[in-house]
Amino acid sequence: MSGKSFLVDLTKCTACRGCQIACKQWKKLPGEKTKNTGSYQNPPDFAFNTLRVVRFSEKEVDGQMKWFFTPDQCRHCLEAPCKSGAELPDSIVIDEATGAVVYTDKTAKESFDAIQGSCPYNVPRMDKKSKVIAKCDMCIDRVKAGKLPACVQACPTGTMNFGDRDDMLKLAEKRLAEAKKKHPKAQLVDADSVRVIFLTADEPNLYAKNLMADASNAPARAPREYTRQELFAGLMKPVRNILG
Repeated sequence: MSGKSFLVDLTKCTACRGCQIACKQWKKLPGEKTKNTGSYQNPPDFAFNTLRVVRFSEKEVDGQMKWFFTPDQCRHCLEAPCKSGAELPDSIVIDEATGAVVYTDKTAKESFDAIQGSCPYNVPRMDKKSKVIAKCDMCIDRVKAGKLPACVQACPTGTMNFGDRDDMLKLAEKRLAEAKKKHPKAQLVDADSVRVIFLTADEPNLYAKNLMADASNAPARAPREYTRQELFAGLMKPVRNILG
C-alpha cells in the first residue's frame, strides 16, 4: 500500500479557512447562497460546489468553553464504500498512482442515495440539475503535475500536510507523540482506513459529527467484531437492499 495521503493536524488549525477558499478558487466553484445560522461556520455543510468546509464546534470541556475546528473533506478511503456501492465500473475510479477516489460525470447515472448512504463520512453531494455527484478529488490534476493540493498549498499553520503515504504515516506518529505531551487524549482518526488522517487534541466527537467513520449502517455481527475494512465494505449494503 503506497500512494499519497494527507495529515490534517487539528492541533494547529486556527479556522482561517484559507484551505476552503483555495479549493473554491482552484476548482473555479461558485459560492453558496447561505443564511445566518448563528455560527461562524459558513457555508453550513458540503454542497455540489462546496467540496471542503471548515467546521466550527464549541464545546464545554472541564467547565470551560473551547473551540474545535475541522477542515472537512473526502477521506479517500483505502477501500472506498462508495466505489463498492456504484453500479457502473467507471463512474467512481481509484487512481492507481495516488489512491485518490475520483468521481466522474457518469455518477449522474448512479443512485445518489446509494452513493451518499454508503459513505461513512456523509461527504458526496449531487447537482440537482445534472445529477452528477461530486466531492474532493485530491486535486489530482495538481498532484499529477508535481504540485501540492490547493488546500495544502494555502495552509499557513502546518495543519494541512500531503505526501507519500509512508511519509505521512511517519509524520503522523511524530506529531501525535508531540501532541500527547500537551494533550493526553490526542489521537489519530481512522488512520488505517483512509488517506486523509486527522490528528485530534481531544475526543473526535468534540470536533464534528462525522469526523470518525459512522458504523451505524453496518449490519449486526457476532461473536467477533468487524475489521475496519469489513465495516467499510458493509456500510453500503443496507442502502442497496432498500433501493433494490
